[in-house]
Amino acid sequence: MADNNENRVPDEKMNVDVICEHTSDGRTKPLQLRTRDGKIFNVDRCISVERAEAANVGGCGMRYTVLIQGVIKFLFEDNGTWFVEAFVC
Repeated sequence: MADNNENRVPDEKMNVDVICEHTSDGRTKPLQLRTRDGKIFNVDRCISVERAEAANVGGCGMRYTVLIQGVIKFLFEDNGTWFVEAFVC
């Protein structure tokens, strides 16, 4: 999930499947995500969680700032649906 698009703005909302850990104190920790083409990525670390908009692609919800393969990504959860901001080639 390397990010070679440093100066581009994401232009697509891509739904993903997410495996999470739900803690006894009510927190949700994403552990792994699977893209629609079947690629699986482990979440190395969850850096922060906050309510936010996905301004570039529309939508809002809980934004998880996560580290995946050394790259910081935003993973959103909106009413049980998970998505990431993606680039269309």
